[in-house]
Amino acid sequence: MRVNGRIKDCLLKYCLCFFLCGILLLASWGCGESEAEMRVVLTTGFNKDEIFRIETMSCTLPEAMVYLTNTQDQYESVYGVEIWKTNLNGVTLEESVKDTVLAELAQIKTMNLLAQRQGVSLDESELKLAKAAAEKYYGSLNQAEREEMQVTEEIIENLYAEFALAGKVYEYIIKDIYPEISDDEARTITILDILIKTCTTDGTGKKIAYEESAKEDALRRAREVLRLAGEKDSDFEQLVFRYSEGEKGTFSFGKGETEKAFEDAAFNLGTGEISDIVETEEGYHIIKCVSTFNREETDANKIKIVEQRREEVFGEEYDAFVESLTRTLNEELWDTVTFIKNEEVTTRDFFDVYNEYFGL
Repeated sequence: MRVNGRIKDCLLKYCLCFFLCGILLLASWGCGESEAEMRVVLTTGFNKDEIFRIETMSCTLPEAMVYLTNTQDQYESVYGVEIWKTNLNGVTLEESVKDTVLAELAQIKTMNLLAQRQGVSLDESELKLAKAAAEKYYGSLNQAEREEMQVTEEIIENLYAEFALAGKVYEYIIKDIYPEISDDEARTITILDILIKTCTTDGTGKKIAYEESAKEDALRRAREVLRLAGEKDSDFEQLVFRYSEGEKGTFSFGKGETEKAFEDAAFNLGTGEISDIVETEEGYHIIKCVSTFNREETDANKIKIVEQRREEVFGEEYDAFVESLTRTLNEELWDTVTFIKNEEVTTRDFFDVYNEYFGL
């Protein structure tokens, strides 16, 4: 499922902390402050079905149900309904999805407020696209889906318009940000890597270090592999396939993408050179440089770095903006919201329809 990557990925990280830390205070998403410092919840003065309010922007229950139901059915279409039995540290996946949906909606509403401040609005053609997209999506819903989500075509059209405006103001803020990135800064190298691990992971992905004796054995094996790599006519690629406990093929990366010890060792190699043993959190590495410069990869990395810089500029403006906003959550209503458990409700195309009409 692809939803305007910049909005759903880039902006979410800013809004997630702003909204969830400022309102929800959930252990799995918290930003570190105490409950007394964090919780900002009012459950009075809300209109009917109003989930939250950020200044003049409001989110209603039907709007939340559109996002929540589409997300629910996207998960179920891939993993099945059993996925909802998953939990981490006592927080169910359903609760986590609810929190994420709430943050996504808050992000869109906040971006629309920012658009008002910046004087950015949708033009007539964009409004027509939102209307056409709403007609298509709403027309695809069966009666059960419309009733369960309590949604109208007008609500769908407004959601699409707000989503489009969020993307437009993001582009407006970063429109003049095109930093010059040198080849050296964006340089990527291609390597082969033999990894002898010194840790394992538990069921949650947490690293567990080997006992000292096992770590010493790993170092002994790494030294032996290094000796073999240094022999005349040694085939490093074959050593990778035989001994490495990590990736088996070549891979390319740029600066800042790996642990510093690994990066320093790799970037100091010339083409065809082999490193000494390099220790990282994963284990012991023996690195061979396949190429010190890849024009295609470096150009692609320049684009990536430019986008990162543009995101930083946006983040500064966004952070300064949200600090002054008043936000309130109807916690009593939100706590009653659950997934729809109706076999007739299978809608999952809300974001796909948006992408179709707005060319993302």
